[in-house]
Order: sequence, then C-alpha cells, then structure tokens
Amino acid sequence: MTMGEEEPVNLNEYQQLARQALPKMYYDYFSGGSEDQHTLGENTEAFKRITFRPKILVDVSKIDMSTTILGYKTSAPIMIAPTALHKLAHPEGEVLTARAAGSCNVIMGLSFMSTCTIEEVASSCNAVRFFQLYVYKKREISALMVKRAEANGFKAILLTADTPKLGRREADIKNKMIAPHLKNFEGLVSTKVEDDEGSNVEAFVNRSFDPSLSWKDIAWLKSITKLPILIKGVLTREDAIKAMEVGVEGIIVSNHGARQLDYVPATINALEEVVVAVKGRIPVIFDGGIRRGTDVFKALALGAQAVMIGRPVIYGLAAKGEYGVRRVIEMLKDELELTMALSGCPTLAHITRNHVKTELDHRQCRL
Repeated sequence: MTMGEEEPVNLNEYQQLARQALPKMYYDYFSGGSEDQHTLGENTEAFKRITFRPKILVDVSKIDMSTTILGYKTSAPIMIAPTALHKLAHPEGEVLTARAAGSCNVIMGLSFMSTCTIEEVASSCNAVRFFQLYVYKKREISALMVKRAEANGFKAILLTADTPKLGRREADIKNKMIAPHLKNFEGLVSTKVEDDEGSNVEAFVNRSFDPSLSWKDIAWLKSITKLPILIKGVLTREDAIKAMEVGVEGIIVSNHGARQLDYVPATINALEEVVVAVKGRIPVIFDGGIRRGTDVFKALALGAQAVMIGRPVIYGLAAKGEYGVRRVIEMLKDELELTMALSGCPTLAHITRNHVKTELDHRQCRL
C-alpha cells in the first residue's frame, strides 16, 4: 500500500479500488450485466431480504469451515468461479489467481476463455482446479481443451450451458469491447473479430459457440473424458431433474453473473427449488451475488454444498494482484466463521434451513 492508503475491510471496497485501477472498458466488462441489469442488481439485493434465525448458548469456541467437494478437501465451502480474461485485470492473469487459490486451499475454476494457458495455470500452483467448458461449433477444439485439462491434472469439467449466444451487454457495445488474444487457441481458431458496430467479444462468441448444444450432447462429452461433469446454468426444477437423468455429477445454480438473460431470478431465489428437486443425490453448488460471509451462510442454509465467487476475485486481482485475491477469499472465510459463531453453528453440518427465513417464509407467516 502507498502512504495513506487504507486496507480494504470488505469486498465492496475492493470493487471501488478495481474501478480506480482499471480502464473504463475493462471495468465495465467485468462489472456489467445484460440489458436493463435488473438481475444484476437482484443477485445481491435478494440476499438482503433473507434474515437469520440464530441459535444461542451453543459452544462455538471452535469453528470448522472445512469441507469436501467431489472428494477434494478444501478449507471452506468457497470456490473461485470460472471468469474470463484475467489479464485484463492484471498482467499475470489467471496464474496469480491460481496461486491465491492454492495458498488459501480453495478450488479454482479456470475459464475456457482464460488469458493464461491451461498448462501455465497447472504448473503455477498446487490448487485443486476444475475446467470450465464451452462447446464450439468446431467440436474438436472443445474436445482438445478437455483432453489438455485432463492431462494437466484438472479434476472436473464445468459445462456452461446457458450461453448458446452471448447476452446483450450494452456497456460492452458502447465501449466497443475488444476481444483479447487467447493463448489456449493459438493455431486452432482466431479470436480476432472486427465489429465496428459493437462488442468484439460478442461477435467472437456468436461466431464460435455452438447454439445447437442440447441434452443429448452430454453423452458426447462423457465419451471423451473420465472427469466428473458438473452442469453450470441451472435455474429450474425441470432442468435439475434433466441434469440428473443424463448423469452429470453436480449442478451449479447460476445465471452467469446476470450477464445472459435479464429478468431471470436472482440465483439465491432459484437455489432452493433446485435443491428440493435434487434431494441430495448430487452436489448443488451456488454461483452469483456473494459479497459477504453472511451470503455464503445463507446459500449453505438453503442447501448449497459450496459457493462460487467471480467478480470479487477479479476486483481483488485488479486492485492488489495475488495478494488481493487472497484477501478477498480470506475476508469471506473470516466473515463466514463469524456468522457461524453468531448463529450457533460450530461446523457446516450444523447449518440448516431452520437458520434462515426467506421472503416466501415471511409471506406464509402473514397468511
């Protein structure tokens, strides 16, 4: 820190530092949502309408936040979500993010659209890593990325299923967002797209991603990898049931950070519907809007096994590099530990649905 600069005390303050550090085009890219950005606001605001029902006089002299996700031990039920283009936030990009994940003993999801290669990230740290997958029209490219991830020690595939086309991100259109060079695809596909009318990222995605991807293609993906497959982008009971029918090993409840279809529900409002449908048969992971340890607790109480954080990691990276990412994770862990203590929960197993009251619960009480 420079003389007189105060250390951030919460994730929102890291966002403000990132705003100061980044060019407007890049900050808008990371922070923005689609169209009216209604869901973007709701992803965080919906947490504020969930209240606690703490239990008192419980021995919380020792708090254990550790857990196991797909068989891998982790220090807390907090994962790094796969987010694209980390080198726009810091010159060393995903390598620093991976190192922070390793030092904090949390799982990292590496984006298919990362600006560091699969191999660079794999050799940079000892973190447990999952690989996010988009399916290209040229299926052989996606298949090659899966094989590279598997060969480099990644432990799971996160199939992102909510992006047949890119959502309308109007800030990127106004800024004429530039699609950066993606080293993973050197010699395979050009990421250089010229679109003088708007976002080059949108033009690249809509040229490359396969809009015909459907449930039947899970069989194709399972045929090319031995890694467990988690499907990301589930928001409804029906899709949760279908995911189990096709044999995926986990579900990620996500609205893509409110960057795809606007006016879908906040993910915290969709979570319990999915959890009830799954009935504990496969893990349900939560993604979207986490800014406090209290948010983590609320998602766990509503049935998530773990949560993912995306934008806060980028903000930490932009503001203070690897140290910033590490502090973002540590802040959430510290806040979750305090929330557990004040709610009477010495372990994650003690966190139950009875510890929170949702908007629906409040309405039913009034009836």
